[in-house]
This record gives sequence, structure tokens and C-alpha cells, in this order.
Amino acid sequence: MTISKAARQFGLRASALRYYEKIGVLPPAYRAGGQRRYDGAALRRLAIVQRARQLGFSVKEMQVLFCDFSSGPPVSKRWHALSQAKLDELDERTRQIQEMQRMLRKMMQCRCAAFDECGERILQSTTGQGLEPDRADCS
Repeated sequence: MTISKAARQFGLRASALRYYEKIGVLPPAYRAGGQRRYDGAALRRLAIVQRARQLGFSVKEMQVLFCDFSSGPPVSKRWHALSQAKLDELDERTRQIQEMQRMLRKMMQCRCAAFDECGERILQSTTGQGLEPDRADCS
């Protein structure tokens, strides 16, 4: 399969496929008539790359998955380790999002007449030290 067809099939640009080859995520394509050609093995690898992208893996993480098998663990252990790390990252993001939602709901209760008043209340709630006594919580 030509580079343009492979790129189109996976929703990528041809430059992305060349980049993946350059960094070792994709094995070098064989050439026919000066054009890159991708065989079934390369297309299967691209399917894994596509899934990894859908799951939020970075290029660096994909390199860990695909590169240096001479000294590293097998594919299944790499997937497990990368997946666990990604789950931990998502758990932290979820915690951060929930905290943001809690703060936004609290901000929706703000009845301040001016930014200074609101800022003072936020300052007081975050530091415990405001300039004036707290009348209502805006944080």
C-alpha cells in the first residue's frame, strides 16, 4: 500500500508516517519505484499506533512500547505498564476536574458586587488571611 493510501486509511498525513519511521515507531517501509510501500505488518503496527493515539498515549510513550526489544520486556508487559501509568494519569486528571467542578459550583453562588470584594474573599479562603472579615464565601 502506498504511503498516501495508508495515511488516508488511518486518518494521518504522509508526513506523520515518515516521522513514525524516523523515530522507530513504524518500521522502515520498503520501496518500489522510489515510493514507500507498507505491507500488512506495517498496517497492523499503524492500527496499534492509532489505538494508542485514541487512548491518549504520547509519541514518547509509543516509542517505549515499540522500541528496543533486545533489552526490554515483551509487548504485553509494556502495554500493561503503559496502560497502568495512563490510568493513574487519568485518575489524577479526573480528581482535578472534579475539584474544578466543585470550585465552579461554589463560584456560581458568588454575590459580590465588585471584583475587589470577590478577590478579597478568594484571598481569604485560600490563605486564611484576608483584608476584611469574610461575609460570604466566593471561593
